[in-house]
Amino acid sequence: MSPVNVIICGAKGRMGRALVFAASSDPELRLTGEVDQGDDLTKVIAAGDVVVDFSVREATVAVAKIAADHKKALVVGTTGHGDSERAAVRALTKVIPIVWSANFSTGVNTLFWITQKVAEIVGPQWEAEVVETHHTAKKDAPSGTAKRLQEVLKQVRGKEAPAHAVRIGDVVGDHTVTFGTAGERIELTHRASSRETFARGALRAAKWVVKQQPGLYDMQDVLGLR
Repeated sequence: MSPVNVIICGAKGRMGRALVFAASSDPELRLTGEVDQGDDLTKVIAAGDVVVDFSVREATVAVAKIAADHKKALVVGTTGHGDSERAAVRALTKVIPIVWSANFSTGVNTLFWITQKVAEIVGPQWEAEVVETHHTAKKDAPSGTAKRLQEVLKQVRGKEAPAHAVRIGDVVGDHTVTFGTAGERIELTHRASSRETFARGALRAAKWVVKQQPGLYDMQDVLGLR
């Protein structure tokens, strides 16, 4: 089987460097483009089967439009988008397959699934809150992962759950969902110690999405958790 040709957007950032390293080490992938601020994606787009975007929120729509114009699959890992940006990207899923996830870690996506199951079991009578901790350079707060956990909880419970953000040191990413009632509580926690876990997950998504029909997918689809 031929390797999947992948282009990394945001290649010089923290996640971008992890993606480049992981892609270069994966025999099922061929790294055919590294793009960052000031580079022209259109100059390398023809060489790729899939674009993996971990650049900045402001660039996502432009990257998605270029991918759609050239019929290339897309994986989006940036977070913090506004409603209009989300709508613009979703419109392109009629043309190309897009995996868009707040977090590409296998463990975090397992946390999403477990959170849903626990919320269904304990019911809305239990209180629920989300706490996330990241490094001080992270711009959006709460994190995209925390917001996704809030969405999971609201879908099951029918009401909002608070989310709290902590920015300290060089923490890669910790997320905890706490359920509580009189006399007992349940805590679900995922801790990431390396960006490699996110990079491996995003590249797993890249290999998966090139085989899909146009549409919007997330990491739950990639892992078969739906």
